[in-house]
Amino acid sequence: MKKVIASLAVVFLLAGCSSSSSATDLSVSEFTGKVAEQGVVTLDVRTPGEFNEGHIEGSQLIDFQSGNFENEIAALDKSKTYAVYCRSGNRSGQAVKVMREAGFNNLYNLNGGVIDWANAGLPLVN
Repeated sequence: MKKVIASLAVVFLLAGCSSSSSATDLSVSEFTGKVAEQGVVTLDVRTPGEFNEGHIEGSQLIDFQSGNFENEIAALDKSKTYAVYCRSGNRSGQAVKVMREAGFNNLYNLNGGVIDWANAGLPLVN
């Protein structure tokens, strides 16, 4: 009986961990609404070169591939809401997982990244 209870506890623990390691994926139209909300921080996790080629206005750059991402996000306010994007949605998906594990709770990922943003005719600034 103890083994059954222990096994069930592990299953519930793992289920809780997997659901808490993701963010809400948003379409371009949903992401547009999210970044317009008061107090939302828009976070670009691409490289500085990509950022300089064009980014969503008001974005803060923290390069996910810099090797210093975890240290840089440690300086952020975990109680704020973050709208995170990259080029295609891959790096930002990884970034929000790292952020969730670091204690951030209000995370939104741009599904399709800045590629879909630009394809929708939305502006990028340099």
